[in-house]
Amino acid sequence: MSSLSPLLDGYDLSELRLPNRVVMAPMTRSRAPLHGRPTEMMAEYYVQRASAGLIVTEATNVSPVSAAFDLTPGIFTAQQIDGWRFITNQVHAAGGRIFMQLWHSGRVSSFALLGGEAPLSPSGVNDDLEQLQVWAQLLNGQYTRIHATPSRAMSPGEVKLTIDAFRQAAANAIDAGFDGVEIHAANGYLPHQFLSSTTNTRDDRYGGSVANRANFLRDILTEIGTVISLDRVGVRVSPYAHYNNVRDADPDRTYDYVGKMLDEFGVAYIHAADTNGWSGQPDLPRIVDRMRRVYSGTLMVNGGISVEAAETLVRDGQADLVAFARAYIANPDLVGRIAADAPLAVPKPTGWYGGGSAGYSDYPFEISVGNSVQSGVAQP
Repeated sequence: MSSLSPLLDGYDLSELRLPNRVVMAPMTRSRAPLHGRPTEMMAEYYVQRASAGLIVTEATNVSPVSAAFDLTPGIFTAQQIDGWRFITNQVHAAGGRIFMQLWHSGRVSSFALLGGEAPLSPSGVNDDLEQLQVWAQLLNGQYTRIHATPSRAMSPGEVKLTIDAFRQAAANAIDAGFDGVEIHAANGYLPHQFLSSTTNTRDDRYGGSVANRANFLRDILTEIGTVISLDRVGVRVSPYAHYNNVRDADPDRTYDYVGKMLDEFGVAYIHAADTNGWSGQPDLPRIVDRMRRVYSGTLMVNGGISVEAAETLVRDGQADLVAFARAYIANPDLVGRIAADAPLAVPKPTGWYGGGSAGYSDYPFEISVGNSVQSGVAQP
């Protein structure tokens, strides 16, 4: 039965051949303590999971004024580029394919993570700071949620500088050896904030109508398109997410427009995240239906999806690729387990953010893609 799993079928993603439809979803793991430079431990972690059809990295800061989580990597310095190049070389040597997720957290941050500066946002909406997810590592080594601090509205010049930062980050990612990039326009982060009628109350070309609110994402794509073909650029969206409290008054209208826009741009894929699925309020059928109406390209889905549900989504043509997050924390051999119809390990409750190899790169690797059983901890 497992040999017939549609998740094991190959897929052509903009002339990038994926050996299967299992994607390692972007997951913040906070293991970059040295000024956002990726580490050799991070390389080991990604190489362990190189049998995925595609890896999408953890969210990676495009500038020094973006961070919702402490100890997250960046892609704006030469040292960070070098660190990522080591990782992509290792992943490619292991036969993998890897995109970088480009991230700007916008208002979801704290001065404590930004060198004392106020977070930037479309309009300085700060009525809900207790709803925002900002995390940091304490001096005692414990990683914990901290309070968001008030953001300030971006000037027109700062909007342009941020769009330029996304373009440069994409260029840096290609320089570092990535096969493509993914724009993080989901989960209440900056591009998502611009799309929302509640967090964006601007009266310039970036605010007001749906078309104007989409101009920030449109301009990011246009600028990135000057340095990388847009068929190697994915976009992650979460139309109905409660996470980070975006509160769009009419998400159906917003994402009908966004989906059509992304279809016109010819992006590599839409990564549709059902963020509410983790809180017992799944929206995936609604998201898939919405996107399939307006977008004709590759649709990747994510959000607490079991292997069985993923197989049904692909078999029925509702999704082309399925991204797994928590399953990839505990199962570096996820593709092999799917092929062997083997049970999945459960992630430990600790070690998700910050720390060392424990809960990160020390999960047993028991089944290879070729179904041969290996013992011990996963090796790169």
